[in-house]
Amino acid sequence: MRDTGVIQMVAHSNLRPSLNDERFDVVVIGGGINGVAIARECARGGRHTLLVEQSDFAAGTTSRSTRIIHGGLRYLEHGDLAQVRESLRERGQLLRQYPSLVHRQEFLLALSSKSPRSALAVRAGLWLYRRMSGQRLGNGQSERHRLERMLDDGRHFSVFSFDDAQCEFPERLVAEWLVEAVRAGCVVRNHAQVLTVVAGHGKVTGLRLRDQLSGAEETVTATWIVNATGPWADHICQRSGIRTSHPMVGGVRGSHIVLPKFAGAPDAAVYTEAVDGRPFFVIPWNEQLLVGTTEVKDTGDPGATKPSAEETEYLLRSVQTLYPRAQISEGDVRCAFAGVRPLPYSPGAKLSGLSRRHYLHDHSADGAAGRTSVIGGKLTTATSLARECAVKIGIAKAGIATGPRQIAVANGGRLDELMERKIAEVAETGGIARESATVLVEWYGEQSMTIAGAARNRAELQETLCPHTGHIVAEAVHAITNEHAVTLGDVLLRRVPVALGVCWSPECSWVASKGVGSAMGWDERRTTEAWEGFEAERAAFLQKPAAATSAVSGH
Repeated sequence: MRDTGVIQMVAHSNLRPSLNDERFDVVVIGGGINGVAIARECARGGRHTLLVEQSDFAAGTTSRSTRIIHGGLRYLEHGDLAQVRESLRERGQLLRQYPSLVHRQEFLLALSSKSPRSALAVRAGLWLYRRMSGQRLGNGQSERHRLERMLDDGRHFSVFSFDDAQCEFPERLVAEWLVEAVRAGCVVRNHAQVLTVVAGHGKVTGLRLRDQLSGAEETVTATWIVNATGPWADHICQRSGIRTSHPMVGGVRGSHIVLPKFAGAPDAAVYTEAVDGRPFFVIPWNEQLLVGTTEVKDTGDPGATKPSAEETEYLLRSVQTLYPRAQISEGDVRCAFAGVRPLPYSPGAKLSGLSRRHYLHDHSADGAAGRTSVIGGKLTTATSLARECAVKIGIAKAGIATGPRQIAVANGGRLDELMERKIAEVAETGGIARESATVLVEWYGEQSMTIAGAARNRAELQETLCPHTGHIVAEAVHAITNEHAVTLGDVLLRRVPVALGVCWSPECSWVASKGVGSAMGWDERRTTEAWEGFEAERAAFLQKPAAATSAVSGH
């Protein structure tokens, strides 16, 4: 995308309405999973709400997470039973409300004989964890045996099985919540930078922002402002002249690498210890393996953070040590990515011991009453954080929000009779292949019929986004027209995140660009600009280690 100082509008034919001089009850700054959840809760509580995001919704920390919806087994180790209960409760809600996006995942906890953790203590902890979550005791024998066959022959491992959950694409969950927020009356603006928060007489009165699509500066007034920018929380304060007694956030970088699935790899996620004894995960994800994460102090620009060569090597060496028979090499690393966790500022504290519990910083003592900053938080507890924020601003009946009814998937990965009928109905409605109908139903639930209906009798919408996927161009058009996607990155990395898949290459990007461009009526120049901008964004997000370049250049 050409650098003109203003984002090239590859997805909208008209500028969105100006917000200048608009008045809101609540403005939420930051469109990650926490910010979107807060905005949704406030709008549902009857407050006129504005959600502002400098980049795109879910483009920051949310998309750079380990993609686990977990009940907090690690918190149990630190004795934080309250956080375990909260996490388990919220995990259960997500599993019930969004079964298409959040699903149960078997985990195997593998401890070597050299681990400082006692196998007896671990067994007792897992028993308590299962009791707190209401799980039946399972044995996971088949997956345990597969793992044991692949482990290091030179060490004895104790392997334990437990259940947690995974959200492979939290970007899709954020898109669902965004639509629900808008349906409740929330006004949303991505690609809109907050220039400053305005305060007078010790209280916030509004903010000034720049719409990066038009370049126009706009001023809005507000009664409450929630700073849910995660690792950018202190940056927003500094930009607004709001001084706190000390930094609120102590940024900690977490890096991941993505590997191909190797022969014999278990279908269960593996939770074990890295070469230095720190816990890390090897998780089946998107037909690949997601390995992470690291913990490195990072006080730089959160938007520019990258995995270091040392972190990539550390994660690779940890996997190699765990699975020596797999013969994984540097050339197998498909990509690496990093995000900054907005953990509480705790100088001198051990990073692994920092609490993952969120808290709300009231800025009244800083001369900005009516402003709250969210510190911490994670995927699992975004909705409970949202309810807490809503109560703080005076929404007395904030409660567990129920999402649209989703289509349930039968246990064990087998499609039940309802699912089979729905897929057949979607395929017939849209005149699309069964594979495309299946992915529509799995990702969009009841919305799949709307998308399929739009594709009927429009051949260009029935085309797949690339030759290696069942996802179709109609999904991209739906993202643009109904889910506030602006750029191709918004579409292909977050609303329809097919570009995170195994096959993706510059050729796939070009096919997708042409398909979306044709459906949207773009000319050749606009299509080329969209493709160039997308390629630049994807390369900045998914880093390719130099040694792995040749291994990932093809399909």
